[in-house]
Amino acid sequence: MPGGGTAAMPDDIDRELARSDPDYVVYVPTGDHDTGNEHFLVTDAPDGALMAVWTQSSYEGAGDHRIMMARSEDEGRSWGEPIHVAGPRRPGQGHMASWGFPLTSTSGRIYVFWNQYQGIDDVVHQHTGTMDCRYSDDLGENWSEPRTVPMPRSAYDHPDPSVPSNWIVWQLPFRDLQGLWFTGFSRWVSKAVRTPPHKESWTAGETVVQFMRFTNVDDDPEPEEIQIEWSPDDEALRVPHYDKPELSIAQEPGIVRLPDDRLFCTMRTMSGFIWYSLSGDDGESWCGPRPLLRRDHGLPILQPLCCCPIYRLVDGRYVLLHHNNDGHFQGCEREETGKNRRPAFIALGEFRPGAEQPIWFSRSKQLMDNQGSGLGPLSRIDIGVYPSLTTRDGENVLWHPDRKFFLVGKRITDEFLADLHVPSR
Repeated sequence: MPGGGTAAMPDDIDRELARSDPDYVVYVPTGDHDTGNEHFLVTDAPDGALMAVWTQSSYEGAGDHRIMMARSEDEGRSWGEPIHVAGPRRPGQGHMASWGFPLTSTSGRIYVFWNQYQGIDDVVHQHTGTMDCRYSDDLGENWSEPRTVPMPRSAYDHPDPSVPSNWIVWQLPFRDLQGLWFTGFSRWVSKAVRTPPHKESWTAGETVVQFMRFTNVDDDPEPEEIQIEWSPDDEALRVPHYDKPELSIAQEPGIVRLPDDRLFCTMRTMSGFIWYSLSGDDGESWCGPRPLLRRDHGLPILQPLCCCPIYRLVDGRYVLLHHNNDGHFQGCEREETGKNRRPAFIALGEFRPGAEQPIWFSRSKQLMDNQGSGLGPLSRIDIGVYPSLTTRDGENVLWHPDRKFFLVGKRITDEFLADLHVPSR
């Protein structure tokens, strides 16, 4: 497998950057062990600027994952030099740090959390790790020492307590109705206790969706004093695998709030469809997952094993980002995730009070593509994966890693959405 460096750079980088027609450019790799860029989370900084946190590496799984941060003071038109937050700068310089996500306290302290590899593999090295954290009180100029946040043992963990949990948080946490930070997370079930896979493929590694609530971040605690409420193991969300239904593949929850204050959660699965769940008590409990339909009693929304986040727009409607195929894209198998994660589509959603499924969706419209042009050390072709969305000054911007290489932003405009019509009751 190639290992980064200038050999990973395209011959015509401007042509490759233009393929998805981005409106904003946040980061273009230089070839200096920075050609893997993913898990791109853009949000408001305490001073009103935009801040971005992402995972950078030579390539995904190379062993040098690091957490980076950058700021923009002009609504994303230009970005400052990236700040290194955690993890090795080069392969072989220490244990990697993956899947960082930020939280900001009411005082303006910025916390960044991540999965810290400890040298022990259970499911896969970039998922097996402790929850580590550091914070900045000056907008990222200076940082506390990294420390480990307490994480209780789970029934899905290895029986040996020296083996860390297998988990990632993949979307930005949000404030719950009490004003506390809340988010969902993927938990990979330890190989020691999981349902045996039906075939040798990472796509058959058992996973469930759970939730966490940060209860004291606004008190500005030290990382080791951070308190988190965890959803019960026996209430984890499970979705059956298409070929082995006792095997759960439920991952990467995306959550929005409905006008009636319920929470609506989408999940990626290995069923060929998106699934969803609802909570009527602010995330304390969730209904059993079910396939996501265009409308009540309508057709399911197709999706390979790839993230499928839902976001609320400035005007209160919703957009669902997905890939509109069941995994069998251009003749590939469902397990071939390096081939079926393109193009990226948008379905427009609207709240339907009283409906069984409270958000109904339009047809899907292609938002962007890269024409399947492989890029980076792994020749990736995925698009619209591990994104985030900001709504500022009446503008919706989807921030995403194109082929886990470029970090870019694309406006979701009223003009683009104008011909998408959601079924009515």
